[in-house]
Amino acid sequence: MAGNAKPRGAVRKSKKGPSAGTGGNNKRRLEGKGPTPKAEDRPYHAAAKRKKAAERASTKNPAAAKKTAGAPRKYSKGDGLRGEIVAGRNAVLEALRESVPATELLVARSIDVDDRVAESLQIALNLGLSIREAHRAEVEGISPNSQGIILSIKPFQYSSFEEIVQRAKNPMLLVALDGVTDPRNLGAIVRSAAAFGASGVLMTERRAAGMTASAWKSSAGAAARLPIAQVTNLARTIDEAKKLGCFVVGLDGESDTAIADMKVATENIMVIVGSEGKGLARLTREKCDLIVSIPISATTESLNASVATSIALYAVDEARRKG
Repeated sequence: MAGNAKPRGAVRKSKKGPSAGTGGNNKRRLEGKGPTPKAEDRPYHAAAKRKKAAERASTKNPAAAKKTAGAPRKYSKGDGLRGEIVAGRNAVLEALRESVPATELLVARSIDVDDRVAESLQIALNLGLSIREAHRAEVEGISPNSQGIILSIKPFQYSSFEEIVQRAKNPMLLVALDGVTDPRNLGAIVRSAAAFGASGVLMTERRAAGMTASAWKSSAGAAARLPIAQVTNLARTIDEAKKLGCFVVGLDGESDTAIADMKVATENIMVIVGSEGKGLARLTREKCDLIVSIPISATTESLNASVATSIALYAVDEARRKG
């Protein structure tokens, strides 16, 4: 009857006492699916791709793979990377190809493994480098433009002026840099110095390029064979070289004396190269025994610092061969 109908919106009272169960029919719904597989065991995960690339590399060089067993290890916050870093897929691969001294390779977990990353991993395995894995955010925190891969470079081991002099052959040939700031120029100068029999290269600690990864690559490995020293005061070092019997020769394009007319090439000499823009500093110029220039076409304003050094060292080497 209409009078017995329950009004709309009325709340139905629940029946007191325990409710009936399902008889175990929902038991399977409550069961878990087991532990979540590791990232490297999931076929489509980036970690699995890295693992596969590393395994391919290890089959090509089992000895290196055995040496680096257990890599990559986890990267923990606060570990940090010591020394200089090289970031980016191309830069890291080039540094590894040039055998730039490194300590470890840091790879982001979410990185897509392409040919560059795969080759970097293989070279790292061949070199016995530590390979570490980190969260993408942590890698980008170290270098925002890392593309998920970073190489940590060993700090360069400099010699001292005294060590270079002790190891120098007779006649001694020293190359000193007065404010060269481009690391690629520095690397090229080191390469030329090694090629033409220099005893070592000297540079200032401040306001000058150091032996970075870029300088090392430009030296084409010569930095591993030629002693390189940083000095706190170039003027004082010039005075010490003079006491050892060195003639100090500065390179300057405005000098009236051509390098071919240099009469002291067969003696103990120190060749000084000025900075890319300003050339020789005033005090350095005043301490030089001789300032020479390299004749060039009038249409060319100047020579690159590394090119000028190469020509000067060649002239010295040629004079010594004839002498």
